[in-house]
Amino acid sequence: MQHESILVLDFGGQYNQLIARRVRECSVYAEVHPYTMTIADIEKMAPKGIILTGGPNSVYGDSALDYDKRLFELGIPVLGICYGAQLMAYAMGGTVESADSGSEYGHTDVEIKPGSKLLSGVPEKTVAWMSHSDHIEKAPAGSSITATTSKCPVAAFEDPSKKLFATQFHPEVLHTVEGKKILRTFVMDICGCKGDWVMDSFIDTTIEQIREKVGNGRALCALSGGVDSSVAAVMMSKAIGRQLTCVFVDHGLLRKDEGDEVAAVFGPDGPYDVEFVRVDARQRFYDKLAGVTEPEKKRKIIGEEFIRVFEEEAKKIGKVDYLVQGTIYPDVIESGLGDSATIKSHHNVGGLPDYVDFKEIIEPLRMLFKDEVRESGRKLGIPEKFVRRQPFPGPGLAIRIIGEVTADKVKIVQEADAIFREEVDKAGVENLGQYFAALTNMRSVGVMGDYRTYDYAIVLRAVMTADFMTAEAAQLPWDVIEKVTSRIVNEVDHVNRVLYDCTGKPPATIEFE
Repeated sequence: MQHESILVLDFGGQYNQLIARRVRECSVYAEVHPYTMTIADIEKMAPKGIILTGGPNSVYGDSALDYDKRLFELGIPVLGICYGAQLMAYAMGGTVESADSGSEYGHTDVEIKPGSKLLSGVPEKTVAWMSHSDHIEKAPAGSSITATTSKCPVAAFEDPSKKLFATQFHPEVLHTVEGKKILRTFVMDICGCKGDWVMDSFIDTTIEQIREKVGNGRALCALSGGVDSSVAAVMMSKAIGRQLTCVFVDHGLLRKDEGDEVAAVFGPDGPYDVEFVRVDARQRFYDKLAGVTEPEKKRKIIGEEFIRVFEEEAKKIGKVDYLVQGTIYPDVIESGLGDSATIKSHHNVGGLPDYVDFKEIIEPLRMLFKDEVRESGRKLGIPEKFVRRQPFPGPGLAIRIIGEVTADKVKIVQEADAIFREEVDKAGVENLGQYFAALTNMRSVGVMGDYRTYDYAIVLRAVMTADFMTAEAAQLPWDVIEKVTSRIVNEVDHVNRVLYDCTGKPPATIEFE
């Protein structure tokens, strides 16, 4: 079944996937594609609407990301956001100017003009999130200005007769008070979407596609025990049964007791009919990581070693045609879509090196966001403990240990993290997106009993986030932090200090490396 869709054309904006996520909250399928997507490919996709993202460039600059003007003549509703709005204005004969006095960043008061189709139902005065230096000075002929700010004469404009709409502000960001309403109006009212994209149909369609693709072949699944790989494994098992071998690599960088928990669910005594192999590669990974302190190098070493382990296991199994990964949509986008910055490299998206002996990668969750993966897991009957499991990076605790990774350091952070998670769960703290303990590379003097110590500092991290694109540090109850601190310094060897991270995203990332 072909579902209605919204196309998001990425011009290098930091919120590109957030736009797609907001569209999907309307039960409408959305895909992000680079701005280089051709008119022919757009027509072939036949989206119900198109959204142009923001981006760091200027329409006048040497590095301007331009687009074929025919985009605005397809008869498909187009919404330009930030740079996308400026591009639309410029292409349609409006004026874009660059001036420091027109720059706006952060929360901005916006005045809404009456009669707007896109901004229908938005109060006359509202607050939106701005992030721009260039601004639209003059809207294209035939269009109407629908919003202004004290610095921006054209904060929004539209030409309903041509199905063109634009906002200088970012409706996809939660800081824009009426942002969800604005995007819903565009998707449902202007584009005429019905909102028929549901998880059940995605699961059924994906399972059938996997079954058809694999045929009589064999697949090897990289099972970490996290929600992504667990859902991918169960989906594959429902498609091809025991043609699937799940290889669980214990690289010594997992959370406390996690290896045994994964084996209990996916092993021979668990509910799933899959071949399950557990590989103890702890020392192998520790040896590879010895002396390595640079975060990106650690990620690459771990990723490459994983591939080597899978190659070895595949040879033991016999002929293996496909490698299954729990890659999700944010991984795909963050690993480099169009001109967006590459944020991390530990997700092996886009293909394997030539020397790897697998025909192809299968990524059944490649087009899903994290909360959609969790919903899929529930629909597939995966235990809630796994579905609700805290996000965990591919390189494991290696990126929650600042500096060199050793077995002793892993034990320290495992014990501290287990205490933190246990006490937060006990206290019933709600609305946390992610929380964990990390080990700093800082050692400081302390006093324990009659002795001075010189030991490590643990840092606690807890954030509130709706989408993991942005996050705020959680204000945990002080008695919880106090209890966790007391337990860690008393129960975990070589720790004499506990810190709490109060930084949001941005400027920090949620993880530490």
